Amino acid sequence: MKRTGASLVVHALEQLGVRYTFGIPGVHTVEIYDELNKSQRIQPVLTTHEMGAAFMADAVSRTTDTIGTIMIVPAAGVTHAMSGIGEAFLDGIPMLVITGGVRRDTGHHYQLHQIDQSRLAAAVCKQTYLPRSHQEIIPILYEAFDLATSGTPGPVLVEVPAELQMFAGEVDSLPDYQRKTPLASPPDAKQVNEAAALLKAARHPGIFVGWGARGATDAVKQIAELLGAPVSTTLQGLSVFPADHPLHVGMGFGAFAVPAAEDAFKNCDCLLAVGLRFSELATGSFSLPVPKNLIHVDINPEVFNKNYPAAIALEGDAAQVMKDLLGALTKIGARCLGDKKALADGIQSAKQKYLAEWTEKKSDTKVGPGFFFSSLRKKLEPEAYVVVDDGHHTFLAAELLPNYHSGHFISPTDFNSMGYCVPAAVATKLAHPDRQVVGIVGDGAVLMTGLELLTAATLNLGVVIFVFYDGTLGQISQFQKIPLNRSTCTVLGEMKVEGIAQATGAAYLAMHHDGEIDGVIDKAFEIAKRGQPVIVDVKVDYSKRTRFTKGVLMANLSRFALGDKVRFIGRSIIRHVFG
Repeated sequence: MKRTGASLVVHALEQLGVRYTFGIPGVHTVEIYDELNKSQRIQPVLTTHEMGAAFMADAVSRTTDTIGTIMIVPAAGVTHAMSGIGEAFLDGIPMLVITGGVRRDTGHHYQLHQIDQSRLAAAVCKQTYLPRSHQEIIPILYEAFDLATSGTPGPVLVEVPAELQMFAGEVDSLPDYQRKTPLASPPDAKQVNEAAALLKAARHPGIFVGWGARGATDAVKQIAELLGAPVSTTLQGLSVFPADHPLHVGMGFGAFAVPAAEDAFKNCDCLLAVGLRFSELATGSFSLPVPKNLIHVDINPEVFNKNYPAAIALEGDAAQVMKDLLGALTKIGARCLGDKKALADGIQSAKQKYLAEWTEKKSDTKVGPGFFFSSLRKKLEPEAYVVVDDGHHTFLAAELLPNYHSGHFISPTDFNSMGYCVPAAVATKLAHPDRQVVGIVGDGAVLMTGLELLTAATLNLGVVIFVFYDGTLGQISQFQKIPLNRSTCTVLGEMKVEGIAQATGAAYLAMHHDGEIDGVIDKAFEIAKRGQPVIVDVKVDYSKRTRFTKGVLMANLSRFALGDKVRFIGRSIIRHVFG
């Protein structure tokens, strides 16, 4: 039979369960877009920028059981999308990157968009593919999907040349998708038993979970309760363990973490770390006090023993490993050796005291983060989705906004790209129209991708975006002010947030001080229910620093040589005293 390459691409994507494609059509993809227009299963979504398209695809992969897919032009489309592709790559998020390709049947050189995309994308993709014939298109897309979703997930790029798209070619059949690559190998039973024995012998075990453990939440809860172990999370895995569980302590542990986490883990003698890589943000710039008895569980064996040596390294999918580990612990009669009630009471008391630091007195000139996040949590449904960006607001949310459902808090993490929030929130609302979806973004980041609210308005998506506005690049500004007493290139030009709303069709609300928080949030959700996106201009007070900011600065300073330490501290004192 004969089929055009464009029709073969869409057939394969339909078989893979793709629900949306994101991007901007161009001369090298018009045939595929024409086929997408005929599809009854896939909705092609026009974005305002390919970077936004990639962040949207990332969010779909994070919050649904389908793979996020971008459909972009070669060269400029790929370079524009690279930030979102890179975010997915470092955060372990599956993504299909489908690009057009220049014609190879004309003999012409220096064609429009002609560039070696394989070399360009190699650093941020697990693999790139270039089909040579119509017969290869469907098998390559199936193989790309298997690779993107196996092991540590990530983006895979498939370039489909224009001549394959446009013209019909011979294919033997239109095969249905059948997975060829196993998702993960079963965990080693002997190592599982050794890990159980190590945990049973511990006086003060602790559990540290990341995004890779999001399918293992129930087993982690049961193990924590069995052992009386406090549970901490990474930033990306913030929602993996419910914040209303009495053994939940927050993000990280040690001096960069909130007091509940620091106190609960201070005597930790055995750490069970699940679905994480001990990366810089997760460890407070590698200051995490990890004990000698570390049990590290991950699907990717390459992450073991990189920053912290493991006593036991357990390769496997977290859900299966935790299920097996729970069985092994139960079999050997493991139990809590300490006072579980005292631990839980101490955690709750420390949480309340820390929140009280942020809610001492209401302001009539600024919006306090403690009051804002307390109100937002009360007004959010338990299963609402919260999307953040990269910035000071990220760590405020991590410390002050409890999360209850695994996978319902999403954040750019290891690639740490600004501009993530707005497009990711829009895509999350597209995929979950019946759920509340809110984005929290800094004023610097909203300048990058805020126009994607036009996509939300066009699709009648009632997403609410809270812009934390203080006129600076808040996180970096604080990193400058504390040691340097300077703000170099972190003070923004005056921005009218209302102008973004007018340009995109979003509703605009302003929140000037603590007395307006409840009313403005209520109004924003009321408007959003009617299918209109809302942008809320929050005049935030960034004067109080998070534990994370202070802890990371001290961690880095402590590693300086004595002479450099004296120079940095001396410079800071002089500048703060004399200006």
